[in-house]
Amino acid sequence: ISFDGQGIVLASGSIADYLQNIEHVQILAEGAERATEQEIVGHHGTVGSFIALDENGILNVDGVVKARNGSESPLFEAGKQYTVTVAAFGYPELVFSYTKEDEAAEAAALLDAVKGTYEPLFPVITDAKYDEIWLVPCVEMLGEEMGPLAAEMLKAACNGTIYGQEAIDAFGDGSNGAQFDCLFINGVSTITFDGETISGADENGETVFSHAYTYAGKLSLGGMMEGFLYETADEDAGEFKYFYMMPDTPDSTYHLEFRYGSSIDDLAKYNEGPYAYWLAAGFPVDADEDMIKNVITLFCEENLAEMQAENAA
Repeated sequence: ISFDGQGIVLASGSIADYLQNIEHVQILAEGAERATEQEIVGHHGTVGSFIALDENGILNVDGVVKARNGSESPLFEAGKQYTVTVAAFGYPELVFSYTKEDEAAEAAALLDAVKGTYEPLFPVITDAKYDEIWLVPCVEMLGEEMGPLAAEMLKAACNGTIYGQEAIDAFGDGSNGAQFDCLFINGVSTITFDGETISGADENGETVFSHAYTYAGKLSLGGMMEGFLYETADEDAGEFKYFYMMPDTPDSTYHLEFRYGSSIDDLAKYNEGPYAYWLAAGFPVDADEDMIKNVITLFCEENLAEMQAENAA
């Protein structure tokens, strides 16, 4: 049993069974005399408000404990180091250290990690000259018969050119399939990240927008993925008021994923509102052939993993 930085991992056995047998989770801040104790069943046989771990064993780093008097306190405070002890009946005791990152520092680090100029990803990597690169991981995962079909499906899935109401009219709620538009919108052809300054240029290289942005908090995209929201104080920003960035970087996933717009509520919806079915994917304008191969391979592996598992079963 171990902690992988996000949640509890079992070398063998069922995580569901493990969680059902939790006796307690103790969370002790460095320098504190008493630990916060979380129990699924309390000392008197009553069911407690257990929030330390979710149903997959992931540590709830943003959890808030509610006291009987109505007061609230966080399970973890940013910048503090904690010793976490997890006891489960029939399993060895697990003890690990955890330090919650400062969100603002994480957000600043992300902007630093993505410095550079980007163009839309999919027009680059779906060029016919890269067809063989798409085929290799698809065939390896699904076989000679299904692999080529999967490659074509993946290339089309994020090569859409409509979003907002036009996409809603075409795809509805997406239950019968949809195509994502991953281009840059509002007349932008390239986007440059330079610390707190984010700017965009049109196809002629003329500046469309340029603003300084500060971190405004985390935001979830339809409950599917979580990213960092940045806001500019410039009153003339219009549809570039907010930048909503997923934690992708050229070093980690070889591309960026982000949205920008004028409404936080609308930016948080993936199949509703003016940004429905749109999620921009950026690729470094100076990317080499190795990065192109890496981003295609990663995209195939992530999107075909479930299909591969179903075929294996």
